[in-house]
Amino acid sequence: MADDPATEILDATYRALCEHGYANLTLQDIATEADTSKGSIHYHYDSKDQLFVAFLDELYERFTDRVNSHDGDTPREQLEALLQVLLTTDADSSLRAFRTAMLELTAQAPYNSTLQERLTDFDEFLIEQLREILASGVDTGEFDDNINPVHDAEYLATTITGAHTRHVAINHSSDQLYDTMTRYIERQLLADEQAEVAQ
Repeated sequence: MADDPATEILDATYRALCEHGYANLTLQDIATEADTSKGSIHYHYDSKDQLFVAFLDELYERFTDRVNSHDGDTPREQLEALLQVLLTTDADSSLRAFRTAMLELTAQAPYNSTLQERLTDFDEFLIEQLREILASGVDTGEFDDNINPVHDAEYLATTITGAHTRHVAINHSSDQLYDTMTRYIERQLLADEQAEVAQ
């Protein structure tokens, strides 16, 4: 796959975006990073917008693979594993680069409807993953039946996104938030009998 010129251009876009930022990024920056010519980029992608659509599709695949990598036998274990994947940073040094790329594109979304639509896919996917876990937990009696899976999924997704922004913007580790969210699960989401066992 690394020998595929189109894939190498997407990889170079990733590196160049993290280095230069979206506003200052040029096709020449990407060509230099890919050790190719602007003409080669235009051969594979008609425009910068088309390139970034393909790039976002590639990021979406990486993101969904990462989110789907969590496991667990119970909804609580699945939720804690998912939060660990999304919030802990020590195990994967490439996370900051990924989150930097996402933040650069997110900053442009209000001015670019195509980017906004693609980023909405990220948001909806994460919320649906969280909602399914929460709903399953309510169904099995592990989570309190008074919680609203839709609203709590929105809250968790917003918190996770905020943690990613802080990680990039001020180099604040999101690992501590994982511990906080684990306590949140115990205090706010677990059914009473489950919460007593956790304590």
